[in-house]
Amino acid sequence: MGTTLAGASLIGLFLESLLYGAFFTLYWLTLFILLKKSGIQRQLLIPVVTLLLCIATAHLIINFIRALEAFIFQVHMNGANAYYSNFASPLELAKVACYVTQTTLADSVILWRCYVLYNNRLSIAIPGCIVLLTNGAIGYYVVWTLSHHNSGSLTSATWWMFSFYTLTMAISNACTILIAWRIYRTRRFLPGGIAALLPVFIVIVESGALYAMSILALCIMLFAGYNGQYILLAVVVPIVGITFCLVILQVHFHVGGKPPIEQSVDPRGIVSRGQCVRDGSYGMEPVIVHITEETEVVLSDMMHRSKDQLFSGNGFQS
Repeated sequence: MGTTLAGASLIGLFLESLLYGAFFTLYWLTLFILLKKSGIQRQLLIPVVTLLLCIATAHLIINFIRALEAFIFQVHMNGANAYYSNFASPLELAKVACYVTQTTLADSVILWRCYVLYNNRLSIAIPGCIVLLTNGAIGYYVVWTLSHHNSGSLTSATWWMFSFYTLTMAISNACTILIAWRIYRTRRFLPGGIAALLPVFIVIVESGALYAMSILALCIMLFAGYNGQYILLAVVVPIVGITFCLVILQVHFHVGGKPPIEQSVDPRGIVSRGQCVRDGSYGMEPVIVHITEETEVVLSDMMHRSKDQLFSGNGFQS
């Protein structure tokens, strides 16, 4: 027998509380790391991770208030199941809006990382922004649809929610694959190969897989009509923040591999920690790959297209 709507919401609140505690701890560790950095890492990532925590906090508080009203304050009036079945309540709408905002913000960051890693290509930015804005519009349209729902079927809103889940999973998977492919393609012919950036490679793939599996399970339960979807809806919000922090921390502490070391250079041109070697056969600057403590990867594989141009990549910062 499946769990009731009230039971699923209560289980979701319990699991969300545990994951929020993990996110809260990881946030302060991440903040401590980012405060010691400079440039775009400090200017962009600190506000983003702080906003993710604020949204996760608001989401948890809303769920606590709803639980108190359902099981204590209004239990003799409507009952817990009837309370949670009111999808047009202000607190329910605020909770869904928090989820949509958290997801859209996280998708924006991974799209930005992909855009920077591919040397600010418009072919990455334009399609990505179109899908991202479309997904955000669908998410907030779901909130509007729920606000006008009184009773009866949620079929229309269900299809829009499925579209939102599908697009956010597509953005996450596409950017993860593109980033992983960029790292592999740039490193495969260089001394040390992909092994030099294997920890970063693993972190990116694992973080993308964690989020993708959560959304996939959510889609399956949504169409199957299981109340377990409400458990996943509660835990996905802190999972987004946990994944964001883990990428930064794992790369910083080189989890999964040995710390980067100085590498020798050859005529094909590898540079570690900002050094540079000129390729005599081309008479120009080579591809530059920085492997620093922050594992900032500067990539460009287009130098062979012209002997008269200088190509150097932008920074990948996690």
